[in-house]
Amino acid sequence: MSDPKTRAAIVAIIGAPNAGKSTLVNQIVGSKIAIVTQKVQTTRAPLRGIAMRGAAQLILIDTPGVFAPRRRLDRAMVKAAWGSAGDADSVVHLVDAPAQARDLAGKPDGADARQVEDVARIVKGLKEAGRKAILALNKVDAMPRDALLGVAESLHGEGVYSDVFMISALTGDGVADLTKHLAETAPEGPWLYPEDQAADAPMRVIAAEVTREKIMLRVHEEIPYEITVETETWEERRDGSVKIEQTIYVAREGHRKIMIGDKGQQIKTIGKLAREELQTFLERPVHLFLHVKLKENWSEERARYEAMGLEWEKE
Repeated sequence: MSDPKTRAAIVAIIGAPNAGKSTLVNQIVGSKIAIVTQKVQTTRAPLRGIAMRGAAQLILIDTPGVFAPRRRLDRAMVKAAWGSAGDADSVVHLVDAPAQARDLAGKPDGADARQVEDVARIVKGLKEAGRKAILALNKVDAMPRDALLGVAESLHGEGVYSDVFMISALTGDGVADLTKHLAETAPEGPWLYPEDQAADAPMRVIAAEVTREKIMLRVHEEIPYEITVETETWEERRDGSVKIEQTIYVAREGHRKIMIGDKGQQIKTIGKLAREELQTFLERPVHLFLHVKLKENWSEERARYEAMGLEWEKE
């Protein structure tokens, strides 16, 4: 019997902020390659995770959330999300199903309303692009079946979805069926990455994202989004370990003090958490050194966008 023909597909996962895109990518890949926090707009630039399913290779793009942009950084993030969708073989629109259900029932809260508005924004964008997407209703384990069917019927009626899947990105329920569909519909062609590669991003970028995740988990209430992390040096040592130096840029002096903490305790804790995860990911000792710098207008500098893999545009 001859070997099955190889398949490869680039799959863009799009959705409103906090719909669960990074969690879904991590679930399909089978390892953590995208950072996950309770804050919306955690993902800033598209990150590719790679999953093998039989003879098919799926390149999953974890995109920034699609929302109403207000700042230059917002616009760059939304543009990156739509750019990824335009270049993909398949598009999965991940939707927070409970938020949609509460809206249909006339009982949305503030966060639900924003989710619903962003979903409508994505539906409009798909229509304007003449693009079909796969609808993945997420967090279905948190709602009754009749409400779920109501959401599915309402959104499928928009005419932009080729298929509908009901999943829980967190628990994995239904994800295997979605992944199987993506693998079976992937176009025939050579694999784009080695079979054992899980992500397509420079390790310097992944390391910076790991640290940014730990920051957001530790100080998300005090410092919302006005931080970015850059890996300044990456030194391979003879003993097999790696020395990493990173700079955390903050926009306000008060944020710098919060980041460092009393007697430097906050930054020590963040460094410890980031180092432990990097050692697990890299499977070797890591020497991580963090520096905090005040740069009030970092989100307006071209260099910061280039470091994040985003396009910088003039106002």
